[in-house]
Amino acid sequence: MAELTYRDAVARAIAQEMRRDERVVFLGEDVAKAGGVFKATIGLLEEFGPRRVRDTPISEQAILGAAMGAAMTGLRPIAEIMFSDFMAVCFDYVANEFPKTRYMTNGQLSVPLVVRTGNGGGVRFGAQHSQSIENWSMMIPGLKVVAPSSPVDVVGLMAAAVRDNNPVIFHEHKALYAVKGEVPDGEIVDTLGTAKVLRSGKDCTIVALAMMVPRALEAAKRLSAEHGIDAEVIDVRCLVPLDTQTILGSVLKTGRLFTVEENPRLCGWGAEIVSIVADEAFWDLDGPCVRITTPHIPLPAADHLEDIALPTADRIVERVSRVMNGD
Repeated sequence: MAELTYRDAVARAIAQEMRRDERVVFLGEDVAKAGGVFKATIGLLEEFGPRRVRDTPISEQAILGAAMGAAMTGLRPIAEIMFSDFMAVCFDYVANEFPKTRYMTNGQLSVPLVVRTGNGGGVRFGAQHSQSIENWSMMIPGLKVVAPSSPVDVVGLMAAAVRDNNPVIFHEHKALYAVKGEVPDGEIVDTLGTAKVLRSGKDCTIVALAMMVPRALEAAKRLSAEHGIDAEVIDVRCLVPLDTQTILGSVLKTGRLFTVEENPRLCGWGAEIVSIVADEAFWDLDGPCVRITTPHIPLPAADHLEDIALPTADRIVERVSRVMNGD
């Protein structure tokens, strides 16, 4: 058992899969010699060499085009898009090419690749470098969408993503790169489409993703200590496929649902979960489902404004306690 940072877990995860399968290659801007702009891929070039770990031009379209061609001809590429915001630059590949190729060729071609990208706010990078874009990829049929919140989940879910025969968008939260956690020795392989109950509770269910997971856990502790509210916390981990069974099972037990998401409020992933719960468990609810989100605004760069915009443990505690007390 070792304690790793989230960023070190990224390098370990990629190395694990590259050692296991020679078809796995890695490409992106400054990912080789520099070890990535977030220093999450240090050591990969030294171990696997420039044939399998490649720096690319500053062109998101070129990166994903090369990755798609490699995937269609027998490799299993991992491609980095430095900031998730830049998915907008190469969105034709993400929306039209990756997810539709197997369907449109009647299964003759598949695109087994992973696009890993630095996602989310909290590090003062401003409106064009701080977006949380899981909902961009979640809406597209044919993609799988992952967003881990801990180092051990980075390793296990990356392994599952690389081994999957479908294109996977792998969101790494920039504000979590320095977070440490215990990671077991040896090979770790998780399962896509499985949520985790990180804290059991009986009064309400709080569903969170990525950076919102530690904030939800902190809020749950305070809700118990300060308000006597026993909250269950679920880490969604994977939006597509979505583990509705775990979420619905928790809501059936608690009767109340709160989602905590960094996405802007309009069309966020929490809205989809609320819709599913309303369809499948409406008569088991003891009150309306509540979404705690970022406002529908470009994320500001100023420290105090960004902190106000993003959901915090304080805001979660305030909203959950107020709703649970009937205010």
